[in-house]
Amino acid sequence: MTLGTLDGESLRHALVDKLVADQDAKGLVLPAAVEAAMRTVPRELFTPSLPVQEAYADAAVLKKRRGEEVVSSVSAPFLIAEMLAQAVNSLRDLEGRHVLEIGSGGYNAALLRELVGPTGSVTTVDIDPEVTGRAGACLAAAGYHDVTVVCADAEHPVVPGRRYDLVIVTVGAWDIPPAWRNQLTEDGVLVVPLRTFGMTRSWELQRDGDRLVSASNRMCGFVSMQGDGAHEMRYIDIAEGVHLRLDEGQQIDPTTIAGLLTLPREEAWAGVSLPPRTKLADLNLWLATRLRSEPGDVVALTAQEAAIKAGGVTPSWQFGTPATLRNGTLVYRSTLRWTDRLFDLGAYAHGPEAALAAGRMVEHMRAWVDAGGPPPVLHVLPAQTPDGDLPAGAVLDKRHSRLVLAFTPQEKGTP
Repeated sequence: MTLGTLDGESLRHALVDKLVADQDAKGLVLPAAVEAAMRTVPRELFTPSLPVQEAYADAAVLKKRRGEEVVSSVSAPFLIAEMLAQAVNSLRDLEGRHVLEIGSGGYNAALLRELVGPTGSVTTVDIDPEVTGRAGACLAAAGYHDVTVVCADAEHPVVPGRRYDLVIVTVGAWDIPPAWRNQLTEDGVLVVPLRTFGMTRSWELQRDGDRLVSASNRMCGFVSMQGDGAHEMRYIDIAEGVHLRLDEGQQIDPTTIAGLLTLPREEAWAGVSLPPRTKLADLNLWLATRLRSEPGDVVALTAQEAAIKAGGVTPSWQFGTPATLRNGTLVYRSTLRWTDRLFDLGAYAHGPEAALAAGRMVEHMRAWVDAGGPPPVLHVLPAQTPDGDLPAGAVLDKRHSRLVLAFTPQEKGTP
């Protein structure tokens, strides 16, 4: 065994130790089977052009670009671990299961091959022949000769008539095409990074006839789907390094928002004291659904690090904070305000109705806290489903499906 191999093994175990600790800090548990697979598969063999230390960094690597846009990458280990955990928890065990992976890089397919064991199967598909060629070569080099690698547009059935216990998507999707649901077994599971209101979550979706219902969600980010399932995500510059993400057909005149952030800022605070493990990703979706029922455009605000350091904008998360535009006023969820080990929730606003807008957003935050901080449940139904057959919740219509986001109030402290 070479020194490089020894280094790789040591780095691999150190990375998995970190992933286990990170899951614990989030109040989650990394399933033993996922941990064992990640300690087994040599990630460095799937990033052959990189130094071994970079292969075991907890970040996406081997990014293929088209201009400024990243169109392919080997996903960050923490994200792979969380999505595999969603799949294992939903199906209880992947041993003997048949899996379709949409979006290929090789590494995740090898992990899945370890999880399904000798009686299961893994098919991995990607639209880019360069990606599938690299994935196939890396899988062979790592000894995974029985993973089926397919170059195709997975918006459509990969193998007509074939069913899978698990379909796991590792590219960012804006919609869920019928082929993904139809390729599932009757009790199958779809794990997919799906954008709603410009914010992406990895949803664990369980099949219920022609519908899908979520069991969990995790915050995430992925390169966007290509091919027939592509959906352009539009941005409008609101200031240097600050953008509004328009992902659900919003139409905003850029001239109406020029200079908004130079106007005086108003702020409002919820007056709550929340612990660090509060799942604020759930709050963001709550805000999007509640604000959507009011006049104005619901968008996501993004900001570059330099703009935040300059103090012109202080969003709760630079990569996608819920915001609204109404009557020339912008309001967004602000960074947290800490007191000792507890934090408060706030909103910042600019424009002629800034104080009113900030107060209105904070009211929605208080309502979420008063409801016990409920997580969202996502229902995915066919596009032709009549309104009367939809469950209660906020409806978001896509190309192929009707999404319904619902929140059930909980007793405070309920996990």
